[in-house]
Amino acid sequence: MRNGEDGIVTDPGGGGGTGDLRRGVGALEKFKSRVDALLADFEGSAASKTKVADQKVSRASLSGPNARFAEADGLYTQYNRVHSSLVSLSKSLGDQIEYLSLGVHAAAVGFDNVEDDIRRRFYEIQNRMDAEREKHAKSEQAKPEQADKENQSDAGWAAE
Repeated sequence: MRNGEDGIVTDPGGGGGTGDLRRGVGALEKFKSRVDALLADFEGSAASKTKVADQKVSRASLSGPNARFAEADGLYTQYNRVHSSLVSLSKSLGDQIEYLSLGVHAAAVGFDNVEDDIRRRFYEIQNRMDAEREKHAKSEQAKPEQADKENQSDAGWAAE
């Protein structure tokens, strides 16, 4: 090995030695402690996935149960849509913070030294995030097609 006989590649500006590696691990550990603190704060706050999911409004609270009130129906529908999005966002944020925390831990101790249950949890979160990303991408692809259909008239494409 010509550049760094011990297998560590050094650049002309210096660095790349084991001291830099130790500083990098220290920075990762510091970052992990910050992420862990954020996760603890998040789970203890009103924004935690369980607390957000528990905050619901019934349709009857917007008008009488037998009263036909289209605006209240619309408000209730939009409230539920936004509430579902917030619950999903809260869960996703918690997963991403935990995912980062597990990744930083694995980088600090070496992936081969990570316990199987932590490794399994890391992959569970990764698979769930990938599935959500694919689901979102498919729904985004469907939106332009739906918009195109809405913009069509009997004579062809509607003028914009």
